[in-house]
Amino acid sequence: MGTNDLFETSTPAPTAVPRPLAVRMRPRTLAEFVGQTHVVGPGKLLRRAIEADRITSLILYGPPGTGKTALAHIIAHATHAHFELLNATSAGVNELREVIVRAKERARLDGRRTILFIDEIHRFNKAQQDVLMPDIEQGNPILIGATTFNPFFAIVSALLSRSLVCELKPLVPEDVRILLQRALTDRERGLGQMKIRADDKALAHLARVCDGDARRALNALELAALTTPKGGDGTVHLTLEAVEESIQKKAVVYDRKDDAHYDTISAFIKSMRGSDPHASLYWIAKMLYAGEDPRFIARRIVICAAEDVGNADPQALVVATAAMQAAEFVGLPECRIPLAQAAVYIACAPKSNAAYLGIERAMKDVEEGRTLEVPTHLKDASYKGAKQLGRGKGYKYAHDYPGHHVEQEYIPSATVYYEPTELGFEKTIKSRLETLRRMSA
Repeated sequence: MGTNDLFETSTPAPTAVPRPLAVRMRPRTLAEFVGQTHVVGPGKLLRRAIEADRITSLILYGPPGTGKTALAHIIAHATHAHFELLNATSAGVNELREVIVRAKERARLDGRRTILFIDEIHRFNKAQQDVLMPDIEQGNPILIGATTFNPFFAIVSALLSRSLVCELKPLVPEDVRILLQRALTDRERGLGQMKIRADDKALAHLARVCDGDARRALNALELAALTTPKGGDGTVHLTLEAVEESIQKKAVVYDRKDDAHYDTISAFIKSMRGSDPHASLYWIAKMLYAGEDPRFIARRIVICAAEDVGNADPQALVVATAAMQAAEFVGLPECRIPLAQAAVYIACAPKSNAAYLGIERAMKDVEEGRTLEVPTHLKDASYKGAKQLGRGKGYKYAHDYPGHHVEQEYIPSATVYYEPTELGFEKTIKSRLETLRRMSA
């Protein structure tokens, strides 16, 4: 026996780490691909390009688990191209250059093209993306970039102009249900070798709460199957309770730097503006659930109170400001309550953007027109020598006149900026301004 024999015989042989069910069940052909018919359905541009082997560089954009990686593998297989995979979270310029060199050598030796799949491509900075440009433009390698971020925000325009951008949507529950059933019956790659009886309610729950993320649904199914005790006959019975435990709290698709963040806050503001308190509460709940900063939500409520409610209900701004201060003082989780109160108040309040439109018109005049001089009688007359300069001469003190109002020139222009509506308290304001105009006539 050699000196190392003891260790050699006692050390177990390494075993392959089992791949997750979602990876094993990844579709191999377009026929197996489920969903995204707006992109790869019969007669669609991308499908025709794949089938005709005329694929160009692509940017696949969409939430997690919608088939971006699977589609890249399908394209590589269908086009008989060599497949190279990089993840932008860990790869750098050196790795990019190495892949490009290999692609050129492969094309030179056997004429085979290379598909370079870059996951999380939005993680590459501008300099890294620029490295790709010359060779992507020559068509080798063919780039397939996957991103959950809006590519028009995250990817340089030169790269976008040379790529076909395809937006993938969250899978509908019916599509997810097909994938779950397929995984349960597939004996080669799925769970078909196990004796599993899955209740309809259990599968329906997984298909619904995964939020269109097939990866999440499949991995939850596998976890439930592997951890649920077998019955007396050796069957694993997947009940609703079993799968509820396997999927736990769902991860809302929401990143403070991507477009889901901006889309959600946009929906929230438009719901308050559109007088829908139910939608307003839902979008607050989604943002808070996903970890949004309550102060950000509070600021948007304050802005909406001034911009969209305005003087139709001046109390809205008071409520919104109080909610902002309360949220700062109380903190999570209780701050959701004053935020909800303010959002509901604003959603239900009468609406007027007259003040907002007025300041926008005034800002435009200042930016584009000549700057108007302050009339002499309105200039500051409180300092020594002001009278010598004629400052304040002829100014009429409003409180010395009937109704505490006097007509005089306050701006050397006849432009009307604020036009109150007939809604809420603004109707009273409008009536007041009309009365003042009649008194001055």
